[in-house]
Amino acid sequence: MGTIRVKGVVIAENNMGDFDKMITLLTPNGKIGCSARGARRPKSQLMAGTQFLCFGEYMLFKGSSTYTLNSCETIELFYNIRTDLDKLEAAAYITKIIQDVTDENQNTYKIMQLYLNTLYVLAYTDKNIPFTEAIFKIKLLTLLGFAPRVEKCCICGEKEVTHFSLKDSGVKCTSCSRQDTGAIQISASTWQALRYIVLAPNKKLYSFEISEDNQKQLEIIAKLYTNDKLEKNY
Repeated sequence: MGTIRVKGVVIAENNMGDFDKMITLLTPNGKIGCSARGARRPKSQLMAGTQFLCFGEYMLFKGSSTYTLNSCETIELFYNIRTDLDKLEAAAYITKIIQDVTDENQNTYKIMQLYLNTLYVLAYTDKNIPFTEAIFKIKLLTLLGFAPRVEKCCICGEKEVTHFSLKDSGVKCTSCSRQDTGAIQISASTWQALRYIVLAPNKKLYSFEISEDNQKQLEIIAKLYTNDKLEKNY
């Protein structure tokens, strides 16, 4: 028991009683659920910091089995997301995935970093939203240990690849893809994009562009690969 200070993002909020809230924070050390008493009162100092998507620094009291929010300082409210329905829908979509793949007492530093970087891209750039979601999903799966094999053909080692295989979780050359009826044909640019996403640091993850057709290929791969690895239809 005692007081702890953590940085976190509000990934869920639920009303309790007349004026209280229960919020879930994504922190570098996993999810934390905590009560925020009086957070819904009009003049509460906790009101801004307990909103969905708020990134801030939180002072929590840790009881024997629960956390209570004592105070918070907001760092970023992502106002531009809140005022754009498409961006808000995308933020809710990636947050749902984050909720599903994180837990308490888990090292989620890199996942939180990826999540925040993606929210900043949504809020402050005009990057295509489905393309942004695709990049996020592939990188998240990489951080979770599901990195696709993208350096060369995952079967024979050939360096010229033309397909992506869900069955074998990697890229394939023309010859090996003939034995895989579910393999997805991809361009050289899409292959390079996959390599970049898997290998790039989070801070530089979104610093590339590809053509609209190649974006579509990447979006299809990200959707099918995510559904397959997380065993859920997103």
